[in-house]
Amino acid sequence: MGDMANNSVAYGGVKNSLKEANHDGDFGITLAELRALMELRSTDALRKIQESYGDVYGICARLKTSPNEGLSGNPADIERREAVFGKNFIPPKKPKTFLQLVWEALQDVTLIILEIAAIVSLGLSFYQPPEGDNALCGDVSVGEEEGEGETGWIEGAAILLSVVCVVLVTAFNDWSKEKQFRGLQSRIEQEQKFTVIRGGQVIQIPVADITVGDIAQVKYGDLLPADGILIQGNDLKIDESSLTGESDHVRKSLDKDPLLLSDKKQDGAIENRNKAKAQDGAAMEMQPLKSEEGGDGDEKDKKKANLPKKEKSVLQGKLTKLAVQIGKAGLLMSAITVIILVLYFVIDTFWVQKRPWLAECTPIYIQYFVKFFIIGVTVLVVAVPEGLPLAVTISLAYSVKKMMKDNNLVRHLDACETMGNATAICSDKTGTLTMNRMTVVQAYINEKHYKKIPEPEAIPPNILSYLVTGLSVNCAYTSKILPPEKEGGLPRHVGNKTECALLGLLLDLKRDYQDVRNEIPEEALYKVYTFNSVRKSMSTVLKNSDGSYRIFSKGASEIILKKCFKILSANGEAKVFRPRDRDDIVKTVIEPMASEGLRTICLAFRDFPAGEPEPEWDNENDIVTGLTCIAVVGIEDPVRPEVPDAIKKCQRAGITVRMVTGDNINTARAIATKCGILHPGEDFLCLEGKDFNRRIRNEKGEIEQERIDKIWPKLRVLARSSPTDKHTLVKGIIDSTVSEQRQVVAVTGDGTNDGPALKKADVGFAMGIAGTDVAKEASDIILTDDNFTSIVKAVMWGRNVYDSISKFLQFQLTVNVVAVIVAFTGACITQDSPLKAVQMLWVNLIMDTLASLALATEPPTESLLLRKPYGRNKPLISRTMMKNILGHAFYQLVVVFTLLFAGEKFFDIDSGRNAPLHAPPSEHYTIVFNTFVLMQLFNEINARKIHGERNVFEGIFNNAIFCTIVLGTFVVQLISTIPTSRLKFLKEAGHGTQKEEIPEEELAEDVEEIDHAERELRRGQILWFRGLNRIQTQIRVVNAFRSSLYEGLEKPESRSSIHNFMTHPEFRIEDSEPHIPLIDDTDAEDDAPTKRNSSPPPSPNKNNNAVDSGIYLTIEMNKSATSSSPGSPLHSLETSL
Repeated sequence: MGDMANNSVAYGGVKNSLKEANHDGDFGITLAELRALMELRSTDALRKIQESYGDVYGICARLKTSPNEGLSGNPADIERREAVFGKNFIPPKKPKTFLQLVWEALQDVTLIILEIAAIVSLGLSFYQPPEGDNALCGDVSVGEEEGEGETGWIEGAAILLSVVCVVLVTAFNDWSKEKQFRGLQSRIEQEQKFTVIRGGQVIQIPVADITVGDIAQVKYGDLLPADGILIQGNDLKIDESSLTGESDHVRKSLDKDPLLLSDKKQDGAIENRNKAKAQDGAAMEMQPLKSEEGGDGDEKDKKKANLPKKEKSVLQGKLTKLAVQIGKAGLLMSAITVIILVLYFVIDTFWVQKRPWLAECTPIYIQYFVKFFIIGVTVLVVAVPEGLPLAVTISLAYSVKKMMKDNNLVRHLDACETMGNATAICSDKTGTLTMNRMTVVQAYINEKHYKKIPEPEAIPPNILSYLVTGLSVNCAYTSKILPPEKEGGLPRHVGNKTECALLGLLLDLKRDYQDVRNEIPEEALYKVYTFNSVRKSMSTVLKNSDGSYRIFSKGASEIILKKCFKILSANGEAKVFRPRDRDDIVKTVIEPMASEGLRTICLAFRDFPAGEPEPEWDNENDIVTGLTCIAVVGIEDPVRPEVPDAIKKCQRAGITVRMVTGDNINTARAIATKCGILHPGEDFLCLEGKDFNRRIRNEKGEIEQERIDKIWPKLRVLARSSPTDKHTLVKGIIDSTVSEQRQVVAVTGDGTNDGPALKKADVGFAMGIAGTDVAKEASDIILTDDNFTSIVKAVMWGRNVYDSISKFLQFQLTVNVVAVIVAFTGACITQDSPLKAVQMLWVNLIMDTLASLALATEPPTESLLLRKPYGRNKPLISRTMMKNILGHAFYQLVVVFTLLFAGEKFFDIDSGRNAPLHAPPSEHYTIVFNTFVLMQLFNEINARKIHGERNVFEGIFNNAIFCTIVLGTFVVQLISTIPTSRLKFLKEAGHGTQKEEIPEEELAEDVEEIDHAERELRRGQILWFRGLNRIQTQIRVVNAFRSSLYEGLEKPESRSSIHNFMTHPEFRIEDSEPHIPLIDDTDAEDDAPTKRNSSPPPSPNKNNNAVDSGIYLTIEMNKSATSSSPGSPLHSLETSL
């Protein structure tokens, strides 16, 4: 069976560049000779054996093995053989290392854009501006507050962190899938055992342990584990279709073709089902000649390199395009921001203030420009959706994990999402649409046609006993039904499928065939005429104890019925069966069964009485005639019960299901009708492979795309098709340009020969149970239960991934549009972004990452199957989504801008606008930020629906992750923005009564007596008290800090204090206008506490200094303003204080 030599000529396997070891000399035959021998066919091989070795026994002698006893089984001998000839096992392809997977993940466009933005942002954050003399160089403030300067790096680092997360998650996913797949493979490989003779004992050993010189026993239905030479055999046929594509069984014999080829050929882990058909019960022994499948590195890699790479998945393509578009838009916005800021600065400094450009000021100006550039980068960073790659990865990874539960083992992440866009599925029939277990479904017994198997009581006992004995002995004893491997599974059929169906009929009739076989063992059978394609029947002769003989026959109904002269009637008696009766049965029983795709088999018997002379057993035609018909049964491979429903779902979802099968066209058509692939009365094509090929090829025999285009839209069933037909059809549909969308084709396959079609398809499904290794290697998704319904699940998950990502996009882009516009206008109007880098980071990273997790884990619903596939050309962001994004963004912008430019009036607080860059956080901006975040949070709920559904809360509690994340984000947001001063219980420890509380109460008491002017004044005082009170609190905090932090440092004059608005040249008060109107202004503006932009009256600074125990204010420039007239209310306020 097998030297595993790569038959490179015939099968495109890979020649082994193995160095031939010198100690081949121990054996009289070398590895190279064996390999050369296995490449020959039939008569050439015979001639070679006769010329070089005499005969098969000559080879045995040279290999030091006995044809009868086998190898000695001595471990030293086995080891030596393995050293010389190699092991019988194909080394698996090297898995990609984790680092390779990481590198692959890094190639993503979105990630590259992010990496660049992050590196630029990081670089800039470490840029230290030079010191310079501010006073000379214009009035634009660039006060870096200590904290902000130190946190500049967070933004860049965080983006890099998000990139690292995405890459690691992606790589880890691929790696664990690969590991799962290899686990599955090795489990399957370890289970394969084979029977060999060692030391005269018949033992079973794992296939990998078979070595050159082993004598193996092959029985009916075995897969040959290695190449080999036949030593003796009986009526042996082998199915070499997986190697040669030749579907007829090849007869093997000592005098014609003694070479047996194993499965496991053609590059890589390949297992072909070469079934040995050993007949007449004799064991056939053979001898594996093995070669090493070792250093085939170079050639194999070359071959691999030429394979066309699969094009990007639909979603990948669209996302890459989108990422580039967003990147460009972001760049444009950030460029505009920088230009506007630079122009504003230049015009303001050199035009309005008419300053000369001084050489010593150059570093300071550069510092400004760098500052503007940083703001520009912030805008860009805000524009790029960091969460997007992560959302895609999370969504796919989550789906893949869940699909495992739905019996889909996904080997390539993107296959899962491509499946959502599938427009066509080309499915095998056997095992996918049907159960791949032949079953008796109808029977004609005692002159009744039963549409389902009758109860045993309905059948006369003598007919039943004929049936039981006949079927038990007249089926090969190698065919049997074993208990299921798993609890609740189906019983296992071993051996011939048709015979197992007949034995299954006995079990359905509550009878056990094994009892009969124990009574009549195989040796007791007098004569067996085995089944073959010429006879189309099988007969077994039993010799009874009284010397009479009985023959049981079974076979194709039209053949056996012609030989029947009697039939068992309803009462169990045999009655005459005339040709006219036969025609009746053919019309009323056999034809109706055949039209339903059933294979009909007739069971009959004949008695030879004891007294007559023994019949001439070799004259078969005289023996198998004059039979009595027992029954006619209809056998089919039943459609899986859940398939018709699944196919209906596919058709409703806009997916065309086509059946490609090797079965004959009538069976195929019948099954297709039962599945619902064909509907009666519709105009669809059912073609046979020959016919299909004739129609698609021109006179020269070349395939023409336009000919395929005429056929495929209507083709539903392709019968008697070869693997190449399947590949041709798939390729034809994919390359077709007839429909406006390119078709996305999924293919199911189980055989080695399906490999090319599986590779060509957009998504290849391999069967996990019946599939060969080759099919699994070539596939994208493995159906672990071989069931068509799992494909529908895959479609559902695929669409769900697509939708999850659309949902996330809708959410993310709303955030981005709003954030970019706010950052842009903010920077241009107030010279500073209202949303600080760290805050944007919180929104971008934390919220987006969590949102991607929340939206990507929405479970799929059946409603996903009610719409047509999106197709390749439909944009990722649909009109509805665009409407939602712009609508939400407009609403959010209105709210944010209202708060930004008028918020202080609503809430009666200090304005946060025009605070110098990096002033301490103000209540005003905190409100803006809080509102912004909460709007995003509620928009997350809106984003759950993208097809314009009205109810966004539908099924919200089905997704626990979503609810947890929304609530969690909400709580964290609350905690993070509550100012310390509001946490009263923390404050009580160090404070006396609050000053502001007293005047408020007094005010309440004598509110009536105070006239208008006095009220104005009083209000001013209150404002001052409030302001001072605040300052006091802040000063205390600062002192506390200073005492611990600043010891040993120089006086922090350069550090900006809370009052740094006083120190900034921008806010010098050059004209001493009277100050009373100031309070009026404030009053007019709804009591807005000391507007920072209207030069806060610095008169109280003596008090400040009195209150202040250690803040050094530099107030030279404010002196001019301090001289307010002693009589003014401010002065009195000052003194009273």
